[in-house]
Amino acid sequence: MTDVCFRADFTSARQWVAGRSWAYPGGGPVNPDDDKLDHLVADPAYARTGTFRATRRADGLWDTGLLTTEGSDEGFTARTGDRLEATVRLPVETGAWPAIWTWLDGGQEIDVFEYHPDNPDLLELSNHVRGTHRYHRDDAVRPGGWIDLAVEFGARNVVWSLNGATVFADRRGVGRHWEAHLIVNLSVCAGRYHPAPDPEVTEMSFEVAALTVRRDACG
Repeated sequence: MTDVCFRADFTSARQWVAGRSWAYPGGGPVNPDDDKLDHLVADPAYARTGTFRATRRADGLWDTGLLTTEGSDEGFTARTGDRLEATVRLPVETGAWPAIWTWLDGGQEIDVFEYHPDNPDLLELSNHVRGTHRYHRDDAVRPGGWIDLAVEFGARNVVWSLNGATVFADRRGVGRHWEAHLIVNLSVCAGRYHPAPDPEVTEMSFEVAALTVRRDACG
């Protein structure tokens, strides 16, 4: 029986830092080289409720919500052998780019999921540590839909599940000594790889109703 070592409380400043991440150049607030229109903000209305929002700015960028455990008082990191579970509502608007992912010291990135509504039934699942990924299509994946996700960070095999069924086992893993902070955010596409938002769209959102990390033994 595994223990819940981390249960997300997005309102907690001890668990999460809002509006900055070293996964962005200089810690943010912008990251144009990654095809993002993001302008990270610490405003609690953009992430602290569990609904991650983005709103259009006058300068063409978007104020966006991001939370990370990096730099927080608790400084939680996922480790080899952990299982992350999350329940999310996918966004509807073209240009929305939600993700749950990991990051530490310029890498250690595992994408629990990425999603783009212009590919309405497709999730992007990636292990950047060992260079594997899967584009998974599923009838359960749709704009505005609720899905349950899980990822087991195995030393030799990272395993993704959707609504309780395994959808990708990469047979590469993360290695025995992997660890990384958590990031949850809503980015906005700039148009290079996926369409930018329609001109009349001024806001977008996705929701994370629950996020936990389980471990054989906490401590």
